[in-house]
Amino acid sequence: MITYVTGPITHKNPSFVVIEAGGIGYHINISLFTYTQIEKAETAKLLTHLYVREDQQTLYGFFDDTERGLFRLLIGVSGVGPSSALIVLSSMNPDELRAAVIGEDVTSIRRVKGIGPKTAQRIILDLKDKVVKESFAEPTMLAAQSNTQRGEALSALVNLGFARPAVQRALNRVFAAKPDVTAAEEIIKLALRELSS
Repeated sequence: MITYVTGPITHKNPSFVVIEAGGIGYHINISLFTYTQIEKAETAKLLTHLYVREDQQTLYGFFDDTERGLFRLLIGVSGVGPSSALIVLSSMNPDELRAAVIGEDVTSIRRVKGIGPKTAQRIILDLKDKVVKESFAEPTMLAAQSNTQRGEALSALVNLGFARPAVQRALNRVFAAKPDVTAAEEIIKLALRELSS
């Protein structure tokens, strides 16, 4: 198993790079997210996943362990192959994907080319618990840390006529996407955007 490849980048475009390591040029498929992280770099260290089938061996590269972990979770979902997983990670950065899964945001995942409603629901169903666990239950911890502000935001949005479950999902998405937000007013604005999208 190849865990990572480090070396000078001899070719680079938004879908793959070639990194030379030990006199060998490794063709590594990447997401748009990884490309933006290494766009100006001359050398790179990419974490990798080697995908082996009877007729091919393909190397996929990732800027960080979070992205590689999400890729591995995605290819474990029935109906999602490595190419589809890479398209998902090119359409949404890791934080956006985690927020969509935790917030059960089917619409955002359906916007990804090639992902239909059933596959989007399957991704959420299969990955939600794993994503929460792998991110150390970040939204739950954040909710506990800013319990007062979250409570205020929840109460305000319910009073505005939004259904409590929808508000809770929106708040989960807000906290997953913007862990630093602490002001109740800002939380409400961000949740309103989520609720109206």
